Amino acid sequence: MGVDLQIERGETLGLVGESGSGKSVTAMSTMRLLAEPPANLSGSIRFQRRQGDTIDIVSLPHGSRTLQELRGNEIAMIFQEPMRALSPVFTVGHQVAEAIWLHREIPKEEALKEAIVMLERVGIPDPSRRATEYPHQLSGGQRQRVMIAMALSCRPSLLIADEPTTALDVTIQAQILDLLKELQEEFDLAILLITHDLGIVAGTCSRVCVMYMGEIVEEGSVYDIFENPTHPYSKGLLESVPVPGEAHKKRLPAIRGSVPDPRDLPSGCAFGPRCDLFELGTCDISGRVPFAETGTNQRARCYLTEASPPEVAADN
Repeated sequence: MGVDLQIERGETLGLVGESGSGKSVTAMSTMRLLAEPPANLSGSIRFQRRQGDTIDIVSLPHGSRTLQELRGNEIAMIFQEPMRALSPVFTVGHQVAEAIWLHREIPKEEALKEAIVMLERVGIPDPSRRATEYPHQLSGGQRQRVMIAMALSCRPSLLIADEPTTALDVTIQAQILDLLKELQEEFDLAILLITHDLGIVAGTCSRVCVMYMGEIVEEGSVYDIFENPTHPYSKGLLESVPVPGEAHKKRLPAIRGSVPDPRDLPSGCAFGPRCDLFELGTCDISGRVPFAETGTNQRARCYLTEASPPEVAADN
């Protein structure tokens, strides 16, 4: 797995790809939440802290005080399926307050008051009463709002949102995404939004990274990649999205083949066996496929990708 990405304060970066591409593993690795062993984390994850110094998260020992200070405090995460992420044996007020008193070392009573204020901020009705309830007593949308309150209770600099709208109906999805936008502006957050829903990326993110088999295969602005995808996998993903009003006219395109076994990847480009443009002697060259600049702020890992024409790059 090789991930190269950068996210700035105040920016929303979308990380997209089909199930099993490595999106959630990337999120867990960023917070050092994968068990070691068997996880083998190498390279560097450079993070600029509130006080201005930059640290390499990979170099921090497990259990170190610095790592504990980062998790939930300066880097927070909204996990998939809040019903599984929230503890069934503690009230939601207790769970939001716990993050506050652990990181800020204030009395539990004061932390609970702040938790109620945070529940109100994320749109939980009657927050004082809801704070005394357990996760199973809340709706799916309310549980997701509790997760957001927990994540933002310590005013982090980076929020990792892993499929934050999974299993929610369209109306509630829109409310959650609007809430994240509001809170991003309020707290000057950087957001890494992990999703397989390209519609959410189009309406929420400024930049997008397309991931396949644990590697970023294309990166650029949302406009550039949606209007001019240059990696065959990116093109395949976008072509497989249903177009309202046209779904009945033709068969929906699909990427042929299946995802390879990550323990037995093909030589060269991992997408090669599924790619209609695959060329023997070119795409199967041993080693990691390098990035090629395909636009002013766009790049892709493909031996066959040609840079965008100058007039296209100028328009973007």
